[in-house]
Formats: sequence, structure tokens, C-alpha cells
Amino acid sequence: MFSRHHRKVKLLFAIADLVFVCTAFFGAYQSRHWLPLEREFYLTPPVLAVLLGAAAMLWPGSGYWLEVYDRLDSAHPRVILRDSLRQTLAGLIGIVLVQYMLRLDLSRVFIGLLGVYSWILLCLFRLNAGMLVGWIRSRFGVEQHVLLVGTGHRARALANLLEQSAPYGIRLVGLLAPGPEPPPALDYPVYSLDRLPDLLENHVVDEVIFAVESTKLRELEDVLLLCDEDGVRTRVAVDFFPHVNSEVYLERLSRVPLLTFAAAPHDEIRLLAKRTTDVVLAAAALVLVSPAMILIAAAIRLTSPGPAVFRQIRCGLNGRRFTFYKFRSMVANAEQMKESIRHLNAKSVAFKVPNDPRLTGIGRYLRRFSIDEWPQLWNVLKGDMSLVGPRPAVPEEVEMYKRWHRRRLRMRPGLTCLWALEGRDHLDFESWMRKDMEYIDNWSLGLDWKIMLRTIPRVLSGKGAH
Repeated sequence: MFSRHHRKVKLLFAIADLVFVCTAFFGAYQSRHWLPLEREFYLTPPVLAVLLGAAAMLWPGSGYWLEVYDRLDSAHPRVILRDSLRQTLAGLIGIVLVQYMLRLDLSRVFIGLLGVYSWILLCLFRLNAGMLVGWIRSRFGVEQHVLLVGTGHRARALANLLEQSAPYGIRLVGLLAPGPEPPPALDYPVYSLDRLPDLLENHVVDEVIFAVESTKLRELEDVLLLCDEDGVRTRVAVDFFPHVNSEVYLERLSRVPLLTFAAAPHDEIRLLAKRTTDVVLAAAALVLVSPAMILIAAAIRLTSPGPAVFRQIRCGLNGRRFTFYKFRSMVANAEQMKESIRHLNAKSVAFKVPNDPRLTGIGRYLRRFSIDEWPQLWNVLKGDMSLVGPRPAVPEEVEMYKRWHRRRLRMRPGLTCLWALEGRDHLDFESWMRKDMEYIDNWSLGLDWKIMLRTIPRVLSGKGAH
């Protein structure tokens, strides 16, 4: 279906979740109230309102965070049951956290019933959601009749996608052959391009989609103008470069339209939310660990000569240079010793030496538990780095990158990243790069939180760090 239809379906699921969790909340409350248990359970109106409001935000919020709504309309029943359970558990964890923050004494039976009731209601709705969405679309929506210009393989593939979207009210009127050559045998009505004025006049046509080669678009300018004069919405399939993974969208510079290909996240609202999260969490973390950082700095100075904080130039967003901070875990002249141990390097591009002889006694423990990275919280506050993102590289490593490696520079570097969860220093350099590309291509605020939460036990275990 079109992305705008998908957004409507996601909103429908979120609204439904809100209704169902409120229903489950009151059902659980009444069930617990009437159960013949020894202890009575009663919520005052203010507390009830706070808990109900929290549940109404937690369930849809966890649905967006876990990306449950992205696959509900076409998911396998097993996936629906699993995702509904994950969302319910996330909501219950939120309710328990609210209970502890407000120092409430909630009934465990009530919390359990809330989870069971909400999971059952969500599953019942979602297992029948496909039919329900189609029914709502047919009863309350307007069908979209689409004409497709083109008969090549790209047009035929697009026609199949339109046919698959029929449950959402999309109807393929037919295909228009843009050239004089006879079109291949197709399962759809095929008209000559000169029939377009007649089709627009005598048939219901809501949209015209152009799926032709880029070289033919110039020849179809009159057809585009005809659709524009008739007030018909037109779309142009711009998959001219099949190997380009960038997101395509239209931008304007004053009145000049610009077709934009974005190879990295570009949504300014979500990126602002990411930056806000970085600032809030980094500031809170610095306040929390600052006493320990003072002690660590003193221990470094007392156990080996040299500064407590190591400074180095690294490459940040789009190659911007910045000063990178970390606790010194090596001897003071480690950079001068680099060439003498280069033969021990275990990576093809990055410089990583297992059991590096330059490490100090205390430095080995700082490295193992990533304590040496704590000063980078200041880099996060300054805006040089983010909490989550590809690790920042030194300029000489970037000069050795292959062309496809450089795309990792299009995301602000981070304290932790996806490959840090998959083996840290045990992974080879190419695996690092592929994991960074996977992060960039699938980035979301929810993914950032997943990586941060999974990083904590990984760091505490000390596994995979050299």
C-alpha cells in the first residue's frame, strides 16, 4: 500500500490499542475488586486517573517503539501473538516503574489481570485486522482508481504491487503503452497513450503513475501537463538507479523543486528527539559518575606518568574533525610506539592489537569495562558525538576506507553501536562496516534505546573488549 495509507493503518492500530488497554484496565480493576481475596483493593480517583493515563500512553508508545505497527496488517498469526505479548510486557514494566516512582501499593493480581486482558484483546483485534481494515476502507473510504503509464518490467512489477493493495481500496484501471511497439501480453487492460484524454473524461481516474525509463520522461511532458490541467494526481516512479539504497523525497529551495536522495536518516524532528535524548542522558550520566571519574583520573596519574585524559583527533559527522576524549589506558608515549607494534595489528584498516603491550595495569580494567570511554559523554554534550552511532575513526583510517565504507560518516558517531553488541573487538573490520550500514539503514529512536539497554549488560560483563 502507499506510505500514506500505511500511516493511517498505524494510527488505527494505535487508537485501537488505546481503547483496548483502557477496557482491559477497567476490566482488571473490577475483576480484582470483586475477587474474594483477603485484601481489599481500591484506587482513589487521582491515582486511578494517573495509572489509566500511563497505561494509555505506554501501550501505544511501546507499540511504536517495538515497531509492532509496521507489520500488523500482514503479519503471520504467530508473529502477531509474539509481538502483542512483547508490547504487553513492555507496558506492564512501565506500570511497575510508575508504581515505584509514585510509591504506590498496587495489587499484583490487578497487574497480572491487566496484562492478560490487554493481551487477549490486542490479539483478538489484530488477528482479524486485515479484514477489518478492508471493511473500514470499503465502507468509509473512497477507492483510488489508478492508471499506470508504462508496460516494461518496472511497470509490471508496480502493477503487481497495486493489485496486492486492492484490500486497501486501490484499483488498477489499466496500463498505458508509451511507445508505438506492441506491448507484451499482460493480465491488465492496456491502452495506447493517445487514449488518455478519453479515459480521463469518461472513466474515474484518481491518479496516474509514470513507470517509464528516465530518458522517456522528457517525451511525456505533454502528458504530465494534460494530467495537471485535468487536476489528476500524478506520481513518477524514480527507481531509475536500482542499486541506490537512498530514501527519495521532494525538497524545495524557494520555488525550485529538488528530487533528493538521502543515504542516511534525514527526518529533522526525529533527529532533534535523538539529540535531546543525548543531551539529557549524557548530562545526567556525567553528574552521576563525576565523583568516580575524579577518583579514576587520580588513580591514572598516580600509577603511570602522563595526563589522565587522552585527546585525539577523530572524524565525526560527514568527516568533521573534533577532539575526542577518553581516560588514558596506555603509556604516555603510546602513539610513538605504534609503528613498532604495527605487525601485531589484528584488523585490516583499524588499528587493534590484542593484549596491547602499551596498556597500563589500570588501563586493562578501564578498557575491559569501557570505563575509559566515560569522558566521551562530554563529546556527546558538545554535539561531536551521540550516545548511539558508528564509532568515530581516526583520519588515517578514513583515508584507507573503500568508497562504500564512507557512508558510515553520514551518521553522527556514537559511544556505542550495533557491532559492539555482536562481539565488540572480536569482529573483523568488514563486519564492523556492515553492522554500521545496517544501523544507518534501519535507524529509529526505538533502535537507539534497544542498543543502549543491551549495551549495559554487555559492558558490565566485559566480554569482547581488548
